[in-house]
Amino acid sequence: MADPSSYRPKPGQIPDSPGVYKFRDEHGRVIYVGKAKSLRQRLANYFQDLAGLHPRTRTMVTTAASVEWTVVSTEVEALQLEYSWIKEFDPRFNVKYRDDKSYPYLAVTLNEEFPRVQVMRGAKKKGVRYFGPYGHAWAIRETVDLMLRVFPVRTCSAGVFKRSAQIGRPCLLGYIGKCSAPCVERISAQEHRELAEDFCDFMSGRTGAYIRRLERKMQEAAEEMEYERAARLRDDIVALKRAMEKSAVVLADATDADLIAVAEDELEAAVQIFHVRGGRVRGQRGWVTDKVEAVTTAGLVEHAIQQLYGEEQGDAVPKEVLVPALPEPAEPVQQWLSHRRGSQVSLRIPQRGDKKDLMATVERNAQQALGLHKTKRASDLTTRSRALEEIAEALGLESVPLRIECFDISHLQGEDVVASMVVFEDGLARKSEYRRFQIKTFEGQDDVRSMHEVIGRRFKRYLQEKQKSGEWTEEPSADTGAPVDGNGEAGAVDRAAVAAMEPDPMAGRPTDEDGRPKRFAYPPQLVVVDGGAPQVAAARRALDELGIDDVAVCGLAKRLEEVWLPDDDDPVVLPRSSEGLYLLQRVRDEAHRFAIRYQRNKRGKRLKSSPLDEVAGLGESRRQALLKHFGSLKKLRAATVDEICEVPGVGRKTAETVLAALVGAAPAGPAVNTATGEIIEDDGAAPAALSSERGQDR
Repeated sequence: MADPSSYRPKPGQIPDSPGVYKFRDEHGRVIYVGKAKSLRQRLANYFQDLAGLHPRTRTMVTTAASVEWTVVSTEVEALQLEYSWIKEFDPRFNVKYRDDKSYPYLAVTLNEEFPRVQVMRGAKKKGVRYFGPYGHAWAIRETVDLMLRVFPVRTCSAGVFKRSAQIGRPCLLGYIGKCSAPCVERISAQEHRELAEDFCDFMSGRTGAYIRRLERKMQEAAEEMEYERAARLRDDIVALKRAMEKSAVVLADATDADLIAVAEDELEAAVQIFHVRGGRVRGQRGWVTDKVEAVTTAGLVEHAIQQLYGEEQGDAVPKEVLVPALPEPAEPVQQWLSHRRGSQVSLRIPQRGDKKDLMATVERNAQQALGLHKTKRASDLTTRSRALEEIAEALGLESVPLRIECFDISHLQGEDVVASMVVFEDGLARKSEYRRFQIKTFEGQDDVRSMHEVIGRRFKRYLQEKQKSGEWTEEPSADTGAPVDGNGEAGAVDRAAVAAMEPDPMAGRPTDEDGRPKRFAYPPQLVVVDGGAPQVAAARRALDELGIDDVAVCGLAKRLEEVWLPDDDDPVVLPRSSEGLYLLQRVRDEAHRFAIRYQRNKRGKRLKSSPLDEVAGLGESRRQALLKHFGSLKKLRAATVDEICEVPGVGRKTAETVLAALVGAAPAGPAVNTATGEIIEDDGAAPAALSSERGQDR
């Protein structure tokens, strides 16, 4: 690990002007490329105290052995040079998007004497017009098949074209009218090129003018009583409209725009791009990247724009680029795009209307792409095995943790405190083993104390199951007097802990088909807690109190993705590319999701509770009938027994019980709307849900 001070430039050496800088490692390889409006200010940020740097930035500067820079005149030049160097050097610490699949394009080879329409993948070639990308190659072939009726451009390979020219006969497409057969000189090379250019114009979105021109020709042919030609033109128009219908109108103003959306987590990001031409979605593509540098959403957008348009010119760069966050600063990026297009390009965040709605659709696609990527990664057996091995090595475990349990605490300002336990076996979620806990021993906000309680309760259940199954008994061993397990070996379980165990609430519960008990019967090899050193210490203390020493404990702190171990002052930092870190993060996030959902459900039920819920024998139908009849709990509380008996289905005994319950739950003061602060007047009509909330406020 290099000390950044060993290669830090001397004060005054770095110019205060725009430029691009490169960090190199000890072997001279470029590991990071960046740009700056002021090189002096930007590079100074890298040579501060290492403790103040982002972990990923800290890893980069300690890996580097030297830094160099190139001064440019404008920020736009810096942007272009940064892109060129990233493409040239492929630095390991720069964000680099990789296609989540190889997208097919509809390509027209205008660089050939007789342009050809075909499906192309891979790197783009100079002189070829590309349309798309498309989701599937068959979608391109369907579109081309409809278009060839109107634009009979060559689609055959070079070998077929040469063979047809030699024998003087066109291929089948030439006989059925879907190729103009330039191979046998039915049309000249210039006429065929004009036909290919018309095809490109139509695919670029200039559809209205061409269809209107065909409609005029059809009318002229009909007036001249050339009905066969008119019918042919009519069928051509229908074919073009069918091709257009394959991409629905999403922007009514026939806008040419690209919409870029980003979905990200702590480790990865997915980018989705919709290409809209003439108001229709003409193509879609997506990338996934590892966040190997400390980068914001705006930075991800800037990297995506660079990769998307770095090799494009002219109309390939649209008039509008819509993004979820603007690069900082946005002006150089906008100028760079305008320069590549040759005219003004608008770079902005959509605020309202159809464009904002379409951006929401693109964002949903990005979220789904990130989720799909994670699912594919998690489902790979080799990857899971490597992840478990990396965790075992990093934590110093004797064997890989085939069963991992993760615990998380959730609450809202100290209320409705709950906890979750999720289980991963062999790297995959085992949702049937998930469990939820309510914190019982205290009230208020104390995550450390809550974690101690939950871990203790979970492993008390485990010890009870172990005792019940005969694997462990309270018979003392001959020499130590300690409890022994079913194999006669001295166990590590404390008698005091056993005596303090809760009564077994699971007696008589069902078992698996092979007779093994369910729920808390199986111990994990690793317990993961959501948090840092305090939560880890609480979990370890709970296990020690129960005499359990064969279960490893660690914590994953979300802010810096550091792994904390008991009694260690410094965390374990797993490599950024570690599959083990990815698995731990996925386990932690699943526990957090499960806890949040339980806490929200619990809070929702509490807010909807009512004094009427406590009345024995009063069901939902009669509760609704009472509230509908009186309009509010206040009026119901003020009613007499005889008035309550007037409600259909409510007898005198029930009425007396209802009134007694309401009098016992009378409020000390007026109800207050916690969102607005206003006092709620409860003498008007109120829906059942609102009345129930007021009853709880009381």
